[in-house]
Amino acid sequence: MSIVLDHTIVPCADKVKAAQFLATLLDLEYLGLVGPFAAVRINGDLTFDFDDTEPFEPHHYAFRLDHQRFEAVLARLKAAEIPFGSGPEAGFDSQLYQVEGQEGCYFADANRHVYEIIRER
Repeated sequence: MSIVLDHTIVPCADKVKAAQFLATLLDLEYLGLVGPFAAVRINGDLTFDFDDTEPFEPHHYAFRLDHQRFEAVLARLKAAEIPFGSGPEAGFDSQLYQVEGQEGCYFADANRHVYEIIRER
């Protein structure tokens, strides 16, 4: 069997709110409370298990999306007036970055986790 990442713990101040935020923006399945965690199904093999943890350091999570899903997430960011931008140096400048033929953007949640969406080539 190959190695497959099954789940990862995402530390946060409010696990339900954080899980629902990500699930809503990326149009993913929010599984509700699974044991002590608020779980989001990322794909058939992976869940993000949000856990109330204080203190915690913010993390970075990047997702590669097909063109249609990328556009849908970008539209939801704009509709919800969630700041997004082209990168750590430029901040949330409402622009997409383009690096080595790749396009994407960053946005943050209330826990200061920075999410990145990358348009699949």
